[in-house]
Amino acid sequence: MNVEETLVFIDEGLLKELMEFFGEGARLRFDKFEFAKRIAKKQDLFCKHLFYYTCPPFQSDKPTEDEASRKKGHDKFVNALLKNKSITVREGRCQRLKNDKGEFEYHQKEVDNLLTIDMGHIKDDFPEIKKVVLVSSDTDFCPSIRDVKKRDKIEVILYTYFDRKRKSKFSLSNELIDCCSSCFKLTKEDFTSCPIIKSRKEK
Repeated sequence: MNVEETLVFIDEGLLKELMEFFGEGARLRFDKFEFAKRIAKKQDLFCKHLFYYTCPPFQSDKPTEDEASRKKGHDKFVNALLKNKSITVREGRCQRLKNDKGEFEYHQKEVDNLLTIDMGHIKDDFPEIKKVVLVSSDTDFCPSIRDVKKRDKIEVILYTYFDRKRKSKFSLSNELIDCCSSCFKLTKEDFTSCPIIKSRKEK
């Protein structure tokens, strides 16, 4: 019996928050493609391709030692993902702004545009795909989701995380839930069940 194929779209912004939340301060490490395959399998689907959306860490005009180190780690991570031909990595950019308290805040930029473009090409690039999985909590994707559902008749299955605590970083708009075909809550096990297997060279 053939298993229906799907594409998985992951917004790293949510993953980073959950890695620290479920790791209780210590960031969880897990295999990103195994994670994509796991959540697809929970829907009786096979992950044909993973689209992973991230952005490099902020770099000053003259990068500090810490900024350069973070960039080196990011590049190593991206290059490791790209060794898998079933993964496409899209990189936005990191914007640094000062808040009202004079503190620096960092924000991903252009990631939503990149994901919107890729979702808009599903029908042309993967004509056999009828369902996709989106891992995100960003309502900026709602117009693209509605479009791909209406124009291309593709179901969008949302995997996200939310709670009901006041002023929580995991608050979630009903708009995102409502515009998707179905919505499921990520669990700690979704991450811990996908350990990174080191090669003999790494050991």
